[in-house]
Amino acid sequence: MLSDALATALQEAIAGATGERFVIRQATPAAGGCIHSSWVLAAGEVRYFAKLNDARFAAGFAAEADGLAALREAGMRAPRALAHGTAAGHAFLVLEFIAIGPATDAGFRELGRALARLHDYHGRQFGWQYGNFIGSTPQSNVMGPSWAEFWRHQRLAPQLALAAQNGHRGRVQWLGEQVIEAVPWLLAGHEAVPALLHGDLWRGNVAVLESGAPVVFDPAVYYGDPEADLAMTELFGGFPESFYEGYREVHPVAGGYKLRRVLYNLYHVLNHLNLFGEGYRSQAEQMMQQLVRATS
Repeated sequence: MLSDALATALQEAIAGATGERFVIRQATPAAGGCIHSSWVLAAGEVRYFAKLNDARFAAGFAAEADGLAALREAGMRAPRALAHGTAAGHAFLVLEFIAIGPATDAGFRELGRALARLHDYHGRQFGWQYGNFIGSTPQSNVMGPSWAEFWRHQRLAPQLALAAQNGHRGRVQWLGEQVIEAVPWLLAGHEAVPALLHGDLWRGNVAVLESGAPVVFDPAVYYGDPEADLAMTELFGGFPESFYEGYREVHPVAGGYKLRRVLYNLYHVLNHLNLFGEGYRSQAEQMMQQLVRATS
């Protein structure tokens, strides 16, 4: 149940964003998500989607709203963020409510095309104007002209430093140092462009609407190599083949991608090691071993 104070704050935030009075008649917990709690707020036929957590998550919700706006501006279907803030000891993010339909091959094929078109939206440098979050982990996005240096210093090095703080030393750090040194070699000859990325594109962050159109959620946006998005779609269960067919209709995938896929997905596996613990250590070490062997 929402407290009276929190319900009042959400109503006022929605009214401020829409210009119309909104009184919550029903608040229903929504499934999904492992970090925040989610609710459908309804007043008759009018519904909104709210994400809630402790007040310390306010910066994460602000970053999510920023990322959703960036994706929408670039033409990607994503929920519109109406309001975010803190109230009654909670942080909140209010989004438009969207009706999810069954996943279809046609929907995923169009998602592949849509992602490829998103990757045509380019920035001047790699990174983003703000830091944001990958899951609940702070994600540094200091901008710069070199993709290899960005990947070394804004992606792998912070995760390895956090892993050391979390007690994952020894072999993880020894291999990690070698991988960081090898990044320029691993990316040599690859022409990366600073494309707008979703940044956290796993299966749980996409869906197909009742209309059949694809939609994406929970971004961690920045300008980076399009293959970093593509690589993550192959983690944690992967996407249907129709998605990849749709992507390749718009953008071919360059040679050498399979090794770069390991390099890019290492970031997410290290993040899972930091968020969820020892169960991801072996996978991270195996990926780092593969990358180190490729340089020998």
